Amino acid sequence: MPKHPNQTKKIPLIIKMLREETDDEHGLTMAQIIEKLAEEGVEAERKSIYRDLEVLRDCGYDVVKRAGRPTEYALGQREFEYPELLLLVDAVQSSRFLTKRKSQQLLKRVQGLTSVHMAEALERHVHVERRIRTQNESVYYNVDAIQEAIASHRKVGFRYFKHDLQQKKVYGKGGALYHETPVHLVYSDGYYYLIAFNDQHDDFVRYRIDRMSHIQVLDDPATRNDRIATFDVEAFALQAFGMFGGEKLRVTIEFDASAIDLILDRFGTDGVIIIPQPDGKTGHATITVRKSSVFFGWLAGFGTRARIIAPTSLAQEFREYLRDIIRLY
Repeated sequence: MPKHPNQTKKIPLIIKMLREETDDEHGLTMAQIIEKLAEEGVEAERKSIYRDLEVLRDCGYDVVKRAGRPTEYALGQREFEYPELLLLVDAVQSSRFLTKRKSQQLLKRVQGLTSVHMAEALERHVHVERRIRTQNESVYYNVDAIQEAIASHRKVGFRYFKHDLQQKKVYGKGGALYHETPVHLVYSDGYYYLIAFNDQHDDFVRYRIDRMSHIQVLDDPATRNDRIATFDVEAFALQAFGMFGGEKLRVTIEFDASAIDLILDRFGTDGVIIIPQPDGKTGHATITVRKSSVFFGWLAGFGTRARIIAPTSLAQEFREYLRDIIRLY
């Protein structure tokens, strides 16, 4: 039996303090290590800690000495380098399919992969424009269910909804379950999409995962054919347009009811004022945009389903934009 029962905690505690409190720019002196161990009820001498550090090196931990007076010890190479963590932070922050709560949870876990000093730097780094996030917390778990269905070669069942002019959910098929063969998950423009094969239409279809509810892995075997086996996800991938600066304008667009989801996708429910029109077929959307060719290109994608009604000066500029394109042809 060891003289000091708490000695069994010593090496795990040393690993923990090196992970949490040291990095390329910060280290711990031997006196600090001894003091922190004592705070945890572990008595230790310098010689024993030197041996422990050698054991950690033998186990693959990159324990390094930092030159100085006194000498400091730090954990060098880690599972993730700081630039890699920055990429993870940016990916989490920019993901629309994550709710705000889930995004914050994941960011805390990413910060836990490095020292407290680097975690503070990551916190200061986070600064992106306000993202319109999904309100569907189940998206995070829907992805897992779909992956399970793909791996087990089974179909998925789910309810699927869109929005009406009152921004209320309207379920397709009267709320009945969709039965689809999941083929691939695609992440595009901050959203996750399911690419599925529909037996009835004998073709591929796509669904926004944050618009899916009551998802379940069915007992029905997935459909198999050559088209599914040779599916080219790159050719099917969705394209997103970039961001460009420009004059900020308050714009009102008249749109067909079938375009409501595209407008909500772009601006979110908090960033747009929707006024249904008496005909029940159209609505007016008032939005704040930065005038640019990218905005005009987005609007042109609606075809005859949307038009600028205010300001009239912007409508005139849009006409000129379209005329310039026509002149090319």
